[in-house]
Amino acid sequence: MQLRFEIPDSFWSLFRSVNREVYIDALLCINEEYQYSNYFLTREICIQALSDLYVKQQIELRREEDETEIDLLETPASRILNWLLRTGWLKKVEDYNTLVTNIVIPDYAAVMIDAFERLTSEDMEETEIYIQNVYATLFSFRHDTRVNLNMLRTALVNTRRLNKALQDMLHNMDKFFARLLEQKTYGELLQEHLEGYVETIVRKKYHILKTSDNFYLYKTDIKRVLQEMREDEEWIENVRAQSKAMGDTGEDVLELLDLIERGFDDIEHRISNMDKEHTKYVRATVSRLNYLLSAETDTKGLVVQLLNRIAEDPETRIRKTGEKMNLSQLEILSERSLYKRRKARKDFISRMAVEEAAEDLDREDVLRLNRIQVRYSRQQIEEFIRSHMVDDVMDVSTLPLEDDETFEKLILAYDYSTRRSSKYRIAEEDALMIENGSYRYPALKFVRRGV
Repeated sequence: MQLRFEIPDSFWSLFRSVNREVYIDALLCINEEYQYSNYFLTREICIQALSDLYVKQQIELRREEDETEIDLLETPASRILNWLLRTGWLKKVEDYNTLVTNIVIPDYAAVMIDAFERLTSEDMEETEIYIQNVYATLFSFRHDTRVNLNMLRTALVNTRRLNKALQDMLHNMDKFFARLLEQKTYGELLQEHLEGYVETIVRKKYHILKTSDNFYLYKTDIKRVLQEMREDEEWIENVRAQSKAMGDTGEDVLELLDLIERGFDDIEHRISNMDKEHTKYVRATVSRLNYLLSAETDTKGLVVQLLNRIAEDPETRIRKTGEKMNLSQLEILSERSLYKRRKARKDFISRMAVEEAAEDLDREDVLRLNRIQVRYSRQQIEEFIRSHMVDDVMDVSTLPLEDDETFEKLILAYDYSTRRSSKYRIAEEDALMIENGSYRYPALKFVRRGV
């Protein structure tokens, strides 16, 4: 009968209990005392062991739903022991010869307590235990005359467990990548790398896969023994005959050897994947360290900090940022701006066509475009000069300049007089400056050419 069918329903209440951690520590303590007392403990010994445990650490034992007022009057050690007995984690066995009630751990509870120990202890790593077991089992199977296929099956089970342990290591690498991003300072990241990843993975797990005195040494010898057994046909026939005589009708010896060898090939692939993940983690750590070192001086780091701050409260931060930014500075309006919106392809093509057409314009075309832009023709400028002439001379010092339109025509008149094709010229270049309200201009005199 399977052990899981022997488990009472109340057994699972431990995982829902408010005192779950307290009960797990108590079970580990009783299990340790259980092993040193020939697997028989009296109630008094259990209570004493729990009392000694909780003298060292203060606990807060909260009330369970099924506890009565009388139960609450007991000491914490007695309450814990009674609850574990009531839920089936421990069992009472009456010894009528000595009239003593012993406390034992049921088989199904022993499996769970063993899991608790593996979660809390730092014993020899599974990868080292399994490879040594496979090594010892195969060599015994090869050289012992009392061999049977159960030894090969044991080696296969340990090979599969070794593969599972390596796969768990590989799948748990993602938590170290996540913890990298949680560190905000250079010191915290370095501490996480040295005390977290290096201690947990490199020295305790990854190291034993890469050093020459452990995994690879055993692997080479195991491969060699598997090859010798496969090539020794006489030995294989003897093993088959002994297995048949013992009534073993399971897998053939060659089939088991193939499964073990295939398992070691899978181990090679998993170690290769571990190498890749290890390299990725080291690169990610170095990149993160460089970022934390240069975050306050590097442009990219400053931008990331700014975006993170804005993301905390977008509306408020964007409004405050807009109030503080001076968009007239050349550093912001330059070609090397932080972000420039891309235009549509149609706009890009049309703009390029305009630029290409502008390159073919000559001087007269440019001047014509300029006249179109300022909205005054050549005839209008000539009429402006002629209308202000007295005795064929336009004296700017007597010009009634009162608006921007007149001032703009005066500037264009001067520009027009410098051309060879113009009808008028400047009579005096070194004229005095006139201050007329908001306008300042030289006291020029325009005369007709040839005069």
